Amino acid sequence: MPELPDLTVYVEALEARLLGQPLLGARLGNPFLLRTVDPPLSSAAGRPVRAVRRLGKRLVLSLEGDLHLALHLMIAGRLHWKAPGAALPGRVGLLALDFPAGTLTLTEAGSKRRAALHLVAGEVALRALDRGGLEPLQADLPAFAAALRRENHTLKRALTDPSLFAGIGNAYSDELLHRARLSPVTLTSSLDDEAVARLFAATRATLLDWTDRLRRDAGGRFPEKVTAFREGMAVHGRHRQPCPVCGTLVQRIVRANNEVNYCPRCQTGGRILSDRSLARLLKADWPRTVEALEQHPTLSRAKPPRRPGGAS
Repeated sequence: MPELPDLTVYVEALEARLLGQPLLGARLGNPFLLRTVDPPLSSAAGRPVRAVRRLGKRLVLSLEGDLHLALHLMIAGRLHWKAPGAALPGRVGLLALDFPAGTLTLTEAGSKRRAALHLVAGEVALRALDRGGLEPLQADLPAFAAALRRENHTLKRALTDPSLFAGIGNAYSDELLHRARLSPVTLTSSLDDEAVARLFAATRATLLDWTDRLRRDAGGRFPEKVTAFREGMAVHGRHRQPCPVCGTLVQRIVRANNEVNYCPRCQTGGRILSDRSLARLLKADWPRTVEALEQHPTLSRAKPPRRPGGAS
């Protein structure tokens, strides 16, 4: 799922191409993408784009007349900038927004359609779509600490809860927790002030560093290679690859559609967190420490690195 760094670069690319441009029309490739009926989508035609912004994990095109197109890409939605009037690709094409300078298209890989488009009138209606999470790059340490400690969750869950923090998801939560040297399963209520300060600094540094890196990679072009698995990430998507800090093989916990990646030596004091399905399969053979892991005949072997690309 595109997160704060990816969405920031999307916003910058859209601002450069769309500000002042009138929306000529919208073409829906799948009617289930549109989640609102009033005002009708046709009412957006002819209105110039006055602002482009991010609202949590939504991208918002604000049009003249206080209309707002709010787009949530979910896991596999991706944007593309095409020549004016470009056709929507068959099965994966969900939306085309036509402008004089070009056509913005939305595609969604896979068979499930999760992406969502809302057209709302007025700032109040737009704010109703906001989950209310703190903007991590606009907050100071006291505000960050208050949001983190508002509820007693694991750090992984707290950081990815959109009602607590805006724009952080599965990928960058792994990265910033590794940078902060904190276990993803530590409860927020157990953190002392020093650990919270370390996490705050790691959150800012990770999000700013990756935003700058993605901005440089785009080089003024429209960002087409938006993926959760980036070359240069420390732990996310690097299961059983060496940690870049200590060389220990990165471990993971898989639950439903979520994956937690961490370094047991840097983050959990050498403890291997239980991946329920694999631990149940291996039973007594499940390694509980780094030392046991390094002696395991199968799990101690590094896997080929995951190739960047795809959605998450």
